[in-house]
Amino acid sequence: MAIEISRVLEKLDSYLNRDRYGDAKRHLEYWLAEANALGDSRSAFAILNELVGLCRKCEMKEEGLAFCDRLLQVTKELSLTDQVSGAMAYLNTATAYKSFGMTEDALSLYEKAKMVYEENAVEDTRMAGLCNNMALALTDAGRYAEAEGLYERALSILKGFEGTEPEMAVTHLNLADLILEECGAEDGEERILSLVEEAKDCLNAAYTGGKRDGNLAFVMTKCIPSFSYYGYFLYAKELKERVEEIKSVCYPSDFK
Repeated sequence: MAIEISRVLEKLDSYLNRDRYGDAKRHLEYWLAEANALGDSRSAFAILNELVGLCRKCEMKEEGLAFCDRLLQVTKELSLTDQVSGAMAYLNTATAYKSFGMTEDALSLYEKAKMVYEENAVEDTRMAGLCNNMALALTDAGRYAEAEGLYERALSILKGFEGTEPEMAVTHLNLADLILEECGAEDGEERILSLVEEAKDCLNAAYTGGKRDGNLAFVMTKCIPSFSYYGYFLYAKELKERVEEIKSVCYPSDFK
């Protein structure tokens, strides 16, 4: 007997899109226990991926690392180490490691994920996401040229797909942060401001012509501190208003 994982993930999204992280965690832990009781390793694999991401987002290091260990174990048990789904587990675990300050451990797993993606000819938004996250870890390690190359690769991939403006905005801002760290505010000013403008254009395009959903609201929220940092205070305020507008439409019951 297998869990209907699509319904589990659908309910999870409803919690995450409304920032109900405690409910999301309880929901996932309940279904992980069910999956384990049923011997449903495939569902456990999917749920562990989500738990790793949630613990990372909520800065739950101890629990997050325990879920990372379990996810890597299940990946091996299911013989997914050279499969695309296994690479996604590597990516999720690596991103958690990076957020917990374990940069070298993160880079090792990012390399494994990248190798699997390349061996399986994955050259879509999944590879772009890997490039983006791996570049952040490389920046932390001071490997700026490698990081910049991955950001450029991510942008090149994303430009080939519709509806990727939110992800492109994040990449532009990440690249701006890299230039700031590598070159300094004065020497990197012209390029930094150009990248911030590119990010702004991407978010505006997503808002006016794209899908106004929880993902866009999440990305906008993620970008607000960067725009404020670079002096775009009015635009940061506008983004906050757009996020509230999107959430009020998508989740009206939360705004009664």
